[in-house]
Amino acid sequence: MMIEIKDLKKTYNGITVVDIPSLQINKGESIGLVGNNGAGKTTLFRIILDLIRKDSGEVLSKGFNVSDTDTWKDYTGSYLDEGFLIEYLTPEEYFYYIGSLYQVSRTDIDVKLETYTDFFNGEILGKKKYIRDLSKGNQCKVGVVACLMQNPEIIMLDEPFANIDPSTQFRLKNMLKQVAFEGQITSIVSSHDLNHVTDVCKRILLMEKGLIIKDIQTDVNTLEELESYFSVMK
Repeated sequence: MMIEIKDLKKTYNGITVVDIPSLQINKGESIGLVGNNGAGKTTLFRIILDLIRKDSGEVLSKGFNVSDTDTWKDYTGSYLDEGFLIEYLTPEEYFYYIGSLYQVSRTDIDVKLETYTDFFNGEILGKKKYIRDLSKGNQCKVGVVACLMQNPEIIMLDEPFANIDPSTQFRLKNMLKQVAFEGQITSIVSSHDLNHVTDVCKRILLMEKGLIIKDIQTDVNTLEELESYFSVMK
């Protein structure tokens, strides 16, 4: 088991934003996290990554509490927003920096970057731009690839389809499908786009007001089921 959540709660100003009694995510699973704004998706991500303090409960990564150890950081890649990047570096400098953290040489980084040529679509490398000067969509590309270059066992992406163009969405979906097909990486992806998330993820978690109210294996009816749910939400 890669991630286990027990009796997890988080409140802000008396309002419960995460309330998950039990959740288990197994090695190699591709998880889609869906829900309206305010459902608690990003808060859950940030608790799993130990970026914000929970009120009670625990998050275990490979059996160890994420609040008590840093070992999970060695095998977890995440991109939630541009705050995860180093804005005063160029993309190349940032990739080399990430590589240095995981003992990956510049030569090996260059080889890996070549495999993302289509995904970058000529907009990232060799532009002599700082990350802060890239569009949000291109910042997302840098963040996603930086995650994958770490050779992670877990990857977590918050709304990765939101700011990228249709061609890049298609390429990102293929990348995530490949990850799921190979079964070596546990992926957790949140998205407001039900088509994308049901296409990529084999298991869907539906959050509402901090609760996971549906936990379903993706099949031919899943998209219709989710669309029906959100069409009557107020």
